[in-house]
Amino acid sequence: HYDTIVVGVGGMGSAAVAHLASRGQSVLGLERYDIPHEMGSSHGNSRIIRRAQAERPAYVPFIDRAYELWRDLDEESDDKLLHQTGSVHASLLGQEAFEGARESCEQFDIDHEVLDAAALHERFPGYDLPAEYMAVYQPDGGFLVPESCIVAHVNRAHANGADIRAREQV
Repeated sequence: HYDTIVVGVGGMGSAAVAHLASRGQSVLGLERYDIPHEMGSSHGNSRIIRRAQAERPAYVPFIDRAYELWRDLDEESDDKLLHQTGSVHASLLGQEAFEGARESCEQFDIDHEVLDAAALHERFPGYDLPAEYMAVYQPDGGFLVPESCIVAHVNRAHANGADIRAREQV
């Protein structure tokens, strides 16, 4: 008997199992494949994370909480999970990528720089955008290592008494 059964122990499921177990819940996590695996959306080398949210600035407080949780998990993990390398949103003036990111930064006082295409290229030569593009550079942005994040969450879940079963179909 479990308080909660989580089906799928990928990026979201592993975090759910870990957080529920850390709150004293009796949790079972079921994963059809190995943990981690390449059959879902949480595999590969990296997933971007950034405080500025071009699509919806209202997400920023959730992202700020996510950063806190990632730093906490990073401290107890053997692997480096969160890499803050900076991030860029770029588009034409008036388009969502630039305008939304700039609005997020201004509304939530996020450290950022507004750069035109030439300044962006000078600072980050890998970017070679059309001259009419504008960019928001945010130094807090970066990436997570998804498979290591899953393993770290599973380790935390186990440490808090969760039962996780790989290669088990529902």
